[in-house]
Amino acid sequence: MKKILVVTHNPGKVSEFQTILKDYQVFNLNDFNLKIDIEENGETYQENALLKVKAIHGFEDYLFEDYLIVADDSGIEIDVLKGRPGIYSARYLGENTSYKIKNQQILSMLKDETKRTAYFKCGIALKYQNSYYFFSGELKGEIALQVAGKDGFGYDPIFYLPEYQKTTAELSDYGKNKISHRKKALEKLADFLKEKNL
Repeated sequence: MKKILVVTHNPGKVSEFQTILKDYQVFNLNDFNLKIDIEENGETYQENALLKVKAIHGFEDYLFEDYLIVADDSGIEIDVLKGRPGIYSARYLGENTSYKIKNQQILSMLKDETKRTAYFKCGIALKYQNSYYFFSGELKGEIALQVAGKDGFGYDPIFYLPEYQKTTAELSDYGKNKISHRKKALEKLADFLKEKNL
């Protein structure tokens, strides 16, 4: 079976990759006990994803020669906050601040707001034959009035989907993976891999 390395330590992300890319063995940095600190100083999700892919440079020859190298970056953009936190979503209010606190802070910021539209966005980078390819996905929703749900991770408990009347943290993994921003980007990646017969 073909192998993909997802440049992440996040098991939640890996689960989504495994669900969509069923024809591949999906690995992450934890599988190799690799601790790589990556400074995400890009200006877009795609640029940050590319930085993660390039962080593996030097390991390919002896560890990942037979792997496709893939990484993603994602975030939440809130209209009334002028698109913030955006690419800074993981570092918003401090890298070591829990998402429980981050979510409550966002709810406090929006407590008097009626316009609560928001977007989950994802950018994926793939390295193939010394070239880089990019794929993106987006999920539109709203910021909920309160935290709800225990599934998912990150900002899922406050990202509300009116058509489902649930937050993404109230959807099962299966349900979330059918509609998520990462799923949409991953589908484009999967189509590319199929087209290239990789």
